[in-house]
Amino acid sequence: MSSAALAVPAAAPRRAWGPDLPVLAVAVVWGGSYLAAKGITTAHTVIAVLVLRFGVVLPVLAGAGWRRLRALSARQLRGGALLGLVLGAIFILETYGVVHTSATNAGLIISLTMIFTPLAEAAVRRTRPSAAFLGAAAVSVAGVVLLTQGGGFTVPGAGDLLILGAALARTLNVLLTARIEAVQDADSLSLTTVQLGGALAVFAVLAALPGTGENPWSVAAGFGPAEWAGLAFLAVFCTLFAFFVQMWAVRRTSPSRVSLLLGTEPLWAAAAGIAIGGEHLGPAGLAGAALVLAGTAWGRRAAGPS
Repeated sequence: MSSAALAVPAAAPRRAWGPDLPVLAVAVVWGGSYLAAKGITTAHTVIAVLVLRFGVVLPVLAGAGWRRLRALSARQLRGGALLGLVLGAIFILETYGVVHTSATNAGLIISLTMIFTPLAEAAVRRTRPSAAFLGAAAVSVAGVVLLTQGGGFTVPGAGDLLILGAALARTLNVLLTARIEAVQDADSLSLTTVQLGGALAVFAVLAALPGTGENPWSVAAGFGPAEWAGLAFLAVFCTLFAFFVQMWAVRRTSPSRVSLLLGTEPLWAAAAGIAIGGEHLGPAGLAGAALVLAGTAWGRRAAGPS
């Protein structure tokens, strides 16, 4: 709810494992989030499920960190709220997208975040990416084209395009987290609370509008044990844990490194989609998956360690 296996070079400083391991754990749970979201969400319940997903964890999170939350300054609150709006856009694009495409496609397309982020960083810093990195980006894009066109060379589906938009929004979120000065010295737990609260406010407003699908309460009433288990996984692991870790890690390393480490996500998404969800990739899809994974791995090496 963004590669080949990653290994920290032997010469890397020991401290690099500190931010890296939790980020890799996020990649694992996010890889499983697409299948979980498909299991409890339809095109008519996207906003309702997002309200429930965030509404389950936010009161607990706010209660646990209330004192530190109250200590945030007005500038920190505004910075966190801005990140929350971007986060809301990510989840809307991603959840609508995963409803209209396969879990495997979603996980592999979102991996382009690890290409977009270093390119965006280079643009912001007015530096030129290396030729190797641009080559890796081209390989990944070619892979996505093949992946989304397993039935022949046709226009990519709406779900694939929405996931691509989510990858761009993820890139913006990582860059803003690293560059908004107001949030740099803020408590990570409190900032995560504000961010999730801002996203929940977006979902609640949309849920109140006509034509946005079923009511959250009626959706909750129709959930059985399996749906509540899926919602708990999405809320606790894929939302609370994942965004706390991302916000903590991106302020201790570079945005590019965080996105590149999250590049293992499609491996877990594909594994879950194929092993559990019974999904299949045709020859073109398999070739595309291989190109995406090769391109993202090459992109990590070309970007170099942080």
